[in-house]
Amino acid sequence: MFSVRRNNGFTLLELLVVVAIIGLLAGYVGPKYFGQIGKAEVKTARAQIDGLEKALDSYRLDVGRYPSTEQGLSALTAQPSGVGKWAGPYLKKGVPPDPWGKPYVYKSPGDHGEIDLFSYGRDGAAGGSGEDADITNW
Repeated sequence: MFSVRRNNGFTLLELLVVVAIIGLLAGYVGPKYFGQIGKAEVKTARAQIDGLEKALDSYRLDVGRYPSTEQGLSALTAQPSGVGKWAGPYLKKGVPPDPWGKPYVYKSPGDHGEIDLFSYGRDGAAGGSGEDADITNW
């Protein structure tokens, strides 16, 4: 009689085809995925700046003015000396760094309004474009 031989596995060629297909998919999807991460960081910075502005506005309502540049954003979490009407803390957790791990820049009075609040973006330097562009409140 005939003996039936079963192949219980994949050939090397089949495995190579599957690996090639996975590599092609990763090459197509990977750059699109990592591009979205950069956009998410920019959106996070904008949201944090908006939240910090609201906390600064609450500080101004209580104290009558924005914190000075020297007092900085730390005035939102700890009462500065010489400020009597402080009713904080104005932030639940502390002042967050920007999504790239750098502190936000705060100026009062600002060059573009009563206050300037901004991040230099991914590159940490003034100017730039795309993810390296400055994210500002003006």
